[in-house]
Amino acid sequence: MNILETAKRIIHEGPICDYCMGRQFANLSTGLTNDERGRAIKLALAMEGDRVLKDDSDDSILTELSKSSRFARMSSGKEGEDEECWVCLGLFNNLSVWAERAVTALKDFEYSTFLVGTKMSGLLSENEEILWTESGATHAEQFKSELNREVGKLIAARVGKGKEVDFKQPDILVTLNIAKEDVSLQVRSVYIQGRYRKLVRGIPQTRWPCRKCKGRGCEDCNQTGKQYPESVDELVSAPLIVATQSAGTKFHGAGREDIDALMLGSGRPFVIESVRPVIRTIDLDELTKAINDSAAGKVEVEGMKFVNRDVVETLKTSKADKLYKLKVTFKEMISEEKLKSAIDTLTGAQINQRTPHRVVHRRADLIRKRRVHGMELTELTDEFAIITVHCEGGLYVKELVSGDDKRTIPSLTELIGIQAIVTELDVIKVYI
Repeated sequence: MNILETAKRIIHEGPICDYCMGRQFANLSTGLTNDERGRAIKLALAMEGDRVLKDDSDDSILTELSKSSRFARMSSGKEGEDEECWVCLGLFNNLSVWAERAVTALKDFEYSTFLVGTKMSGLLSENEEILWTESGATHAEQFKSELNREVGKLIAARVGKGKEVDFKQPDILVTLNIAKEDVSLQVRSVYIQGRYRKLVRGIPQTRWPCRKCKGRGCEDCNQTGKQYPESVDELVSAPLIVATQSAGTKFHGAGREDIDALMLGSGRPFVIESVRPVIRTIDLDELTKAINDSAAGKVEVEGMKFVNRDVVETLKTSKADKLYKLKVTFKEMISEEKLKSAIDTLTGAQINQRTPHRVVHRRADLIRKRRVHGMELTELTDEFAIITVHCEGGLYVKELVSGDDKRTIPSLTELIGIQAIVTELDVIKVYI
């Protein structure tokens, strides 16, 4: 079927605007907009209609159409002025309305790139399907593709220079919700990577819901909904929320230390995600200072830099080696020689570790194999020993010492024959 034959079938279905007409042939030529293409096709149809009438040709569709007021308006270039397009229901005559809605929604946000998307209404989707079926159009562009492009051009013209369309990773996705006649924004998060040191015990890495009320708020948690008053996450997040005027944050750490452990040395890598930020460009030196000042004596951060989202996945899946310093106490007195012998045995050993009792309620009850790279006794008194452990990520070092009722094999307790327990744990280094 040639172009005019297809166009005849399209016109026969009802009044149609230039945009919707041209869109049915969008993949056949370049250099024209769909409305320009639609006007050209209508003009060609009008000229062919005049020829049919004058030559008394046998073209039933054009003969029927030529007798209608719609064809007369099309011939005079006034098609659509008093008849609404049955396909888009007049939507393409109101593109500026949608552009203004988008510009209003965007006005408070800082961004350099954007993209327009459309959530179609059921009726418009149905109209498009009917048109394709009845006309046999095989070179059409999708309705929403044209709408996204045309509204995008109007937005770009209104917001001025420095704002560009980005199809891969826009700062903001503008969604036109046709059925609801409104615009929504999906704002890309800002991701900042750094390292933190935790200088006091009793602070979890992330916010813990109250065990009793599950975060709803009760007397036990003073209506905060939190098991602990503060966390590393909250101490780092508060200044970032102020700086970016964000709706909130998400904290992504390279593993986590126990609540009663310190995180010292070069610190633990993390990424803090600023969710729905109003401001995207911030001074990271100033942010670092603000965090360290507000969390003084509790948490310190350093090495802050902007990163992409994929860094989060890398961080979460990495199995980094760790270096720990342990303060260990014993149920009975132990000789230095016996302790050093057990430590030498554990150095380089593969540990078969069943999920510890203390975390089995939130982790699968499995046996994991982890290796101890190095272990050293650095101090021994009548009351305690200080031991450093360099091991694979994922090894529970408290249970490496205690044995956890033989769920960890071998263990320091098993090798010395005396119950040992970690009373203080410090993370000295995370090897990332």
